[in-house]
Parts: sequence; structure tokens; C-alpha cells
Amino acid sequence: MKIKLGVLGSGKGSNFRAIQEAIDRGELDAEARIVISDVVDAGILDLARSHGIKAVHVPPGKFKTKLEPEIEGQIVQLLKNEVVELVVLAGYMRMIKQPMLDAFAGKIINIHPSLLPKFPGIAAWKQALDADETVTGCTVHYVDAGMDSGEIIAQSEVPVLPGDTPETLHARIQIAEHALYPEVIRKFASQSA
Repeated sequence: MKIKLGVLGSGKGSNFRAIQEAIDRGELDAEARIVISDVVDAGILDLARSHGIKAVHVPPGKFKTKLEPEIEGQIVQLLKNEVVELVVLAGYMRMIKQPMLDAFAGKIINIHPSLLPKFPGIAAWKQALDADETVTGCTVHYVDAGMDSGEIIAQSEVPVLPGDTPETLHARIQIAEHALYPEVIRKFASQSA
């Protein structure tokens, strides 16, 4: 039985692409049922449509970092309508609050471009460079009401190389993300089978 995914994203969707490609190759027993974005022209929506997956834009409302409870309630309903079992955040740039945390308790995961608990928040690869780290990476974690503060599920290390720029480091972290995220979802899929 395939695990049913609901994907939330705000950007171009490279992590969603990696997940969908793993599904297409038969390496991940999952089905993306719906992709939702708070950005009307987000690349992740086009990517979903190109795979025949329901793609929905939800207007973001007046706050920059979170959605109003009624808008988040609409997202919950959209996910429930598609019988989603696991909510996957893929470059989703808003904090998750109630009612989503209540509706999908322990069933929302995120990937973050650092070895949490180091460098939560935005541009974590720049934070790692600024701190002269020699190793950084990415983390898949459960989502709670805090900023990248949920229980850690898995991590992948990426070395910081001499001469790294924010762009080169971020590109290498994304390669690690694209391997780690489908692997973590595969574990969820095997537990739900």
C-alpha cells in the first residue's frame, strides 16, 4: 500500500522533484496526492502539474512567516480530502501552527539545510560559512510549533571546502537533501505498509 503524501512548498521544488523521481523509479512506495503552495507562481506547482498531481495555490494572507488559522484550516481540509498520511514540507517558508499540528500530529516532516540544532532559520548554509564550520549538512525532522526545532529523524553531513561560497556549499547540501529525503520517506512508507 503506497503512503499518501501531501507536499507543501514555496519555491522551485527541487526536493519534491527528488522525491517524485524516486517514486517514478520504483524506489519509493509512495504517491504524492497533492502539492500546495503559498506562492502563486512557484515552480513546485508547475512540477506537480507536469506529473499529473493536483496542484493548489493557497493565498498566503497578511503574515510573512505563518498563515492565518483559517487559511491553515483550508490546507488541512485539502490534505484530508486527498487522504494524506504524511505531510512533507519541501522548501515551505512558513511556520506550521494549529490547526495543522493537531490534524497531522507526528505526521509532518521537514528538511533543513544544516545539522540541526545548529543554524535554524533561513540561509543556514551562509550561517555555517559565517561560523567557519568545517562540516555542515542537512536534517530531516518532525515539525513542531518552533523554528526547525522538532525531533531529528535523520541527518547527512556535507564538508565545507576551502573556497566555498554560499552558492557552492548550498548546491552540495541540496545534493545531500535529494538523497536523504526520499530515504526517510521510504522508512515511513515501510512502517505504514
